[in-house]
Amino acid sequence: MTIEDIVSILDARVLCGEDKLSLVVMSACCSDLMSDVLAFVNEKTVLLTGLTNMHVLRTAEILDLKCLIFTRGKVPSDEIIERARQMNLVVLTANKTMFTCAGLLYDGGLRGAAMTWNEETEEEK
Repeated sequence: MTIEDIVSILDARVLCGEDKLSLVVMSACCSDLMSDVLAFVNEKTVLLTGLTNMHVLRTAEILDLKCLIFTRGKVPSDEIIERARQMNLVVLTANKTMFTCAGLLYDGGLRGAAMTWNEETEEEK
């Protein structure tokens, strides 16, 4: 799926990165807990979040994310958008809940970021 497809599916507004809408993405992650994103995402992906602070950009930078989608119609500050532009990130805002955005993207063919489970053995219980 391209980021342009995401814009269409979510009826999203592009805040920066208009020249990168042809990038292909393979998975998505939804979270407002950046520690969870850092712990479970290990591939280049799209992040859906309702947070609009600098921690989101730091997380995106560490994980080399391609696109940030701010849900619930949230728009980050000009400072955040400018920093995202410098990082070559595509930033979108969608006027839908995170749950709805995830469902629409899943229905469109985008899957969740791969995740491994740490299963306890009988001895560890």
